[in-house]
Amino acid sequence: MKYLAFALALLASPAVAQDRMTLLLDWFVNPDHGPIILAEELGYFADEGLAVEVVAPADPSDPPKMVAAGRADLAIAYQPQLHLQVEEGLPLVRVGTLIATPLNCLLVLEDGPIKSTADLKGRKIGFSVAGVEEALLSAILGRHGIALSEVELVNVNWSLSPALMSGQVDAVIGAYRNFELNQMVIEGVPGRCFFVEEEGVPAYDELIYVANPATMDADMIRRFLHATERAVQYILNHPQEAWEFFAATAPELRDRLNEMAWADTWPRFATRPAALDHGRYARFEAFLLEAGMITEPTPVSGLAVDPNAQ
Repeated sequence: MKYLAFALALLASPAVAQDRMTLLLDWFVNPDHGPIILAEELGYFADEGLAVEVVAPADPSDPPKMVAAGRADLAIAYQPQLHLQVEEGLPLVRVGTLIATPLNCLLVLEDGPIKSTADLKGRKIGFSVAGVEEALLSAILGRHGIALSEVELVNVNWSLSPALMSGQVDAVIGAYRNFELNQMVIEGVPGRCFFVEEEGVPAYDELIYVANPATMDADMIRRFLHATERAVQYILNHPQEAWEFFAATAPELRDRLNEMAWADTWPRFATRPAALDHGRYARFEAFLLEAGMITEPTPVSGLAVDPNAQ
């Protein structure tokens, strides 16, 4: 089957002259980016007349800023951060969804003292990014009448699972259930995730595509999203063959962690990446407003659009 797909990909040719566009990733290439890599490998971008340059950032905080400055067409970003970036005045809007569920979780040791989030009072909790993660943690703690001041926050500087496994902290917020949880299994120190959407936080889109609304090319974006939608369909129908295609693109991808992460990630890809759930964005905006993370609510139209409706 995979050889047939490969042959079809080789035969694929764009129906029109290719338009060039630049997509900035949020991090180095990993299973979260499966539909993008597969859309390229299977010729779906070419079918849409697109030549997509995919760029991994030196600094994960840069891509939205670069799109806002007109230095790239699209960036992968995070819905929670988008709300704050718009509040700060960055000209950004969500134009598509890559991963349609939260990946973030509050991670603890499986055999540790934290059996429920009610046990967090007086504990040390590690984090990497101030702001949204504090709002998420406040909501989780608030369900049990625990104030944020009743835990000790420790900035572990992206070293989430090592800080937990070493005993530096009792829990971490910001760990991804498809990566850090698997990393701990591989290290022989199993963890347990408390899923934020089950702990008082409104559900949200973890990974989204953002563009500058003043300069974006809606037609190119529609074609990009159609190509990645086709890639998601292929992944859902042929997850193992899709993994083989994906892992073959770089030697560093073919390891146990990435293979485990792939299995946990592909069911979460957005099957309708252009479709917009207005209520989801309105609820999260209200959540951030109540948490004091924003001062003025932005209407959904200022946060997200469905490019098929443009």
